[in-house]
Amino acid sequence: MNVLLTGAFGRVGTAIIDHLADREEYEFTYLNRSDRQEYDTVVADVSDYDSIRPAFDDQDVVIHLAGYPEPDGSWDDILKNNIIGMYNTLEAAKDAGVSKFIFGSTNHVVGMYEVEFAPELYELDDELTVDQQSPRRPDSYYGTSKSFGEDLGRYYVENYQYPEQFYALRICSVRHEEYDHPYGDAEHGVDAEKWERGSSEYELKVARMKAMWQSRRDLAHQVDCCLQDDDVSFDVFYGVSNNDRRWFSFEHGRNVIGYDPQDNGEEWDAPPESQ
Repeated sequence: MNVLLTGAFGRVGTAIIDHLADREEYEFTYLNRSDRQEYDTVVADVSDYDSIRPAFDDQDVVIHLAGYPEPDGSWDDILKNNIIGMYNTLEAAKDAGVSKFIFGSTNHVVGMYEVEFAPELYELDDELTVDQQSPRRPDSYYGTSKSFGEDLGRYYVENYQYPEQFYALRICSVRHEEYDHPYGDAEHGVDAEKWERGSSEYELKVARMKAMWQSRRDLAHQVDCCLQDDDVSFDVFYGVSNNDRRWFSFEHGRNVIGYDPQDNGEEWDAPPESQ
């Protein structure tokens, strides 16, 4: 199976590379705005259709992660990278006859639930559950752009021959390997001298990540479930590990594509160097 991975070298892309690139059934091509010497990379910007189009030839799947990655993006950032870039990527997939499109969406499509109900939302006894049927409530231009991307993907699979399948993964909190644990954001802040370990700011970050964490191996497993699936036409799945205090439900993903996350933030009571 030939797989084109856009935005390949970010947090999510490297998790896919680390866990899936050595699998015999997959042949990955990496598309990124900058090169990495250790990888054979197509250097192109998704906002430039002509630069990316050749990379889609002979691909079976595109995993689309390229774009502005944070909710602090200005309208200009989002328009170029997430709106035009999403259109260009789908258009290239359509023109090249790519059958399957896996889209790195975000929890920020429904981010206003967190804005409204945090920090109580981070506690074990909070009862809010958000699933794929909950109303979308974007919290930013970024979240709105990902909601647009989901709708555009549905439009393409229902109106054109290609892509035939579209999977929107509303990814929660995936981190680089160094911080791939529920204390990751808190420890990153300590390393950046933003707060001290054990401070109220530190503990709040821990509580949130124990709810929001999607481990790198669980993320890669979820992508693998999409790659192996033959039945979905269009669907939305939440990307979160099996955390006791999560408010996002992954049951739909378990039932439809067999997503079975192995990690749980509640199993950690200290950062790794303290255990």
